[in-house]
Amino acid sequence: MRKIVLICMSAVLLAGCDSHQEFPDTAMKVGHILCTDGQALAYDDYKESGKEAVGVVFYLNRDSETEGKGYAVYLHDTTAEAFADSIGVNQGTSADMTALDGNANTFALFHTTDTSSPLAKSVFDIWSYGQSAYIPSVAQMKLLHGVKEVVNQSIGLCGGDLVPDHPDRCWYWTSTEVKGQQTAKAWLYSVGSGALQETPKLQAHKARAIITINE
Repeated sequence: MRKIVLICMSAVLLAGCDSHQEFPDTAMKVGHILCTDGQALAYDDYKESGKEAVGVVFYLNRDSETEGKGYAVYLHDTTAEAFADSIGVNQGTSADMTALDGNANTFALFHTTDTSSPLAKSVFDIWSYGQSAYIPSVAQMKLLHGVKEVVNQSIGLCGGDLVPDHPDRCWYWTSTEVKGQQTAKAWLYSVGSGALQETPKLQAHKARAIITINE
């Protein structure tokens, strides 16, 4: 009797192995397409979904103390704008070169009353579908630079503006002011080389807005 039971159990186990099914990996990854509904999809799934793309995932957050599940970069550059329309004002960013605080920095730029920020306004103007765009900090731009090749593959497939290498087109505003010179300068970042440049706030340069993924 015991032998019969063991044979039956073995048959059940073998049947279970034979009926094993492969399930798709739906975990968010760098290079996934962020859609206007907040969902991040692999490119093939995005194409089949009929959804509208807004950005590409470039960072996955593994730190419980950092806001959100990760970051996505917008498909397109902003127009070139000045960081501030006058100098002599500390606009209240952290000036911390290591902080992932572009969202807070952009809010500070937008709400400074002693001067306005054409740059911050241009980023706020592209908000859509609940996606809150902001100017990345120096540290967030470094994260983007580190995965540029993977991200550009997805941006190109979606018809966006590639993150450039050309020295005449690769400089972008960050939302980080220069420590000790906050009233006059902020940092430009080269996505071509990873270099930084202290830059007078009155100069007009483009930005590449990013989004915190909160879903």
